[in-house]
Amino acid sequence: MPLPNIFTQEVAEGVIARINKLTPQSQPQWGKMSVDKMLAHCCVAYETIYEPGKHPKSNPVMRFIIRLFVKPVVTGEKPLRKNSPTAPYFIIADDKDFEAEKARLIAFIHKTQQLGEQEFDGKESLGFGVLTKTEWNNMLYKHLDHHLTQFGA
Repeated sequence: MPLPNIFTQEVAEGVIARINKLTPQSQPQWGKMSVDKMLAHCCVAYETIYEPGKHPKSNPVMRFIIRLFVKPVVTGEKPLRKNSPTAPYFIIADDKDFEAEKARLIAFIHKTQQLGEQEFDGKESLGFGVLTKTEWNNMLYKHLDHHLTQFGA
């Protein structure tokens, strides 16, 4: 069953409404991340799109392995598992400013929605190579949904 389309205004605003339910005191239902780190973690996916060079490309062997084994999990329709492993550059070690990370994430979601799915169809992903608009949607929506669910939003 297709995932909701993050490129539509209705779905983007629904996700933003869920983000706005979070508070600095929100606690995870699983995992170790605090809510500020989770928001920063979710921003990393958008940083790889809008801030080229901020995060390193994997070596060719690792890229091959990632595209073969990880890409189908991340870009498919099946929900992510709780406590799934993540790429090193997605790990947020330092405490973050909750309001700043929340504002950044919302701005990234708005920008992505406004650019629209055609902008993403055939666009290259840092970790997974060229993706279709459906793969981009699945990756972006599923990641946000996973972590918002983690925090009860």
